[in-house]
Amino acid sequence: MNNFKQFFNIEMRTKYFIHVLLCLFVASILIFILLIIGQKSLNQKEGSVAIETPNVFEELNLEAKSAVVWDVINNRELFSKNGDLPLPLASLTKVMTAIIAEGKLEDGQKIQITEEDLLPEGDSKLVVGDTWGAGDLRDFTLLTSSNDGAFALASVIKSEPQFIKEMNDTAEIIGLSNSKFFNEHGLDRELDKGGAYGSARDMATLFEYTLRNYPEILEATRYKNLEFESSDKKYSAENTNTFIDRIPNIIASKTGFTDLAGGNLVVAFDAGLNRPIIISVLGSTEEGRFTDVLELVEASLKYIHDN
Repeated sequence: MNNFKQFFNIEMRTKYFIHVLLCLFVASILIFILLIIGQKSLNQKEGSVAIETPNVFEELNLEAKSAVVWDVINNRELFSKNGDLPLPLASLTKVMTAIIAEGKLEDGQKIQITEEDLLPEGDSKLVVGDTWGAGDLRDFTLLTSSNDGAFALASVIKSEPQFIKEMNDTAEIIGLSNSKFFNEHGLDRELDKGGAYGSARDMATLFEYTLRNYPEILEATRYKNLEFESSDKKYSAENTNTFIDRIPNIIASKTGFTDLAGGNLVVAFDAGLNRPIIISVLGSTEEGRFTDVLELVEASLKYIHDN
């Protein structure tokens, strides 16, 4: 009897132990299933939140045919609309003109204005025989978008075809894959032929290259107006970017406009804590280029704040 009881007790304990193990096994499976379901639900929730988060750039209604927002420090594009589309550059061309001239000018070099310099369309009040310091003439040219000034700067190389060749050679070196220059000021050659072509991405790249290598070239373009003095007279120069004081922490700016190109504008500004952002707008309207850039500035600041 005692052996039987002992056996029964052992058998009962064994059954109990097996029962406990089964319960633990079932519980483990249930917990595992619940964890999987919970993780899937969490992932779906995160995905749903990501999808529902609005893209601040998608809400914009730009007039420009092409635009790029470039984050210099992080070397990445925040926004692009037809970023590689080649379009007429108009006076954005003058930034490349200034780069080529900078490499040829000697310290303290003077440039005398000739009758030939005043041939291009547009009157910037330059006077034949007047002598300018090369740096002042460059700053005046970029600030006022002077076609005469650009022509005079290009005179540092006696051959205009050679100057244009160096512009295109430099564009290739920089990596402006969609750019081609035909003159030094960007005026339309004909009704359907621009003086230069490039993409919004190319122009952002050109601005970054200039700010990194020749920051003095674009220094004057951050101001609303400046005074210049040549050998013969004083000049009061107004920035062609009439919205210059509405862009926060402006670093540099260059406008462009012709009938063929429409309104172009490239700006660089500090979004905060030394984070330069370059905005390039091509093919807008004369007024729309400014409002387009302001919208992109606001969207850029919001994007950076949210991310």
